[in-house]
Amino acid sequence: MNDTPRHAVHVSPVEIAREYGPFDTSDGVAGVTYDGHHIWAATGERLIAVDPDSGQIARSLPRAADAGTAFDGTYLYQLAEARIDKIDPATGAVLASIPAPGQGCDSGMAWADGSLWVGQYRERRIVQIDPATGAVLRTLESDRFVTGVSWVDGELWHGTWEGDDSDLRRIDPDDGRVLERLELPAGVHVSGLESDGSDLFYCGGGRSGLVRAVRRPARAA
Repeated sequence: MNDTPRHAVHVSPVEIAREYGPFDTSDGVAGVTYDGHHIWAATGERLIAVDPDSGQIARSLPRAADAGTAFDGTYLYQLAEARIDKIDPATGAVLASIPAPGQGCDSGMAWADGSLWVGQYRERRIVQIDPATGAVLRTLESDRFVTGVSWVDGELWHGTWEGDDSDLRRIDPDDGRVLERLELPAGVHVSGLESDGSDLFYCGGGRSGLVRAVRRPARAA
């Protein structure tokens, strides 16, 4: 992809609504998802469920959790090195595992329309995969390192993180063109990304150990 867009891209600063943490983890926060009640954060050796109102940890599952996290409405999916685990959030049991498309070089992950969408950081791409087999269904290229991935209201968003800079990007789900960018302050990074289904994104803060809630731009009715 050409680094210089040939179309107008709306750029605006991120509005940070709230910060959660830092949580007591030496591995920081990687993947992030939302189950309608709790923010789930991957923190290396455990998945934690955070109450979005109180900011307190409501649950903790001892599972390998070093990258993206997703929720399909019933189960959690967690990147763990070169595999993706399907996890029962009620018990923490791993119900199935499939190969990760990047074989350990994956970053963010999201669920949408029966598929998993997996970010591949240094490869600068997002791949759609079959959640039962891990088969790659399609690939979208990016011009930035890809971190978290999220779908909301038919929009595909992903986080970026290169050097000291991060932003959130809305991209065309057909060809990967950047349509909109939300810029974060210098030194504020995005690892995982997930929407609350409304007007917020939850962003993993990498080594800071934070999860940040940021405003999603309003859309015309």
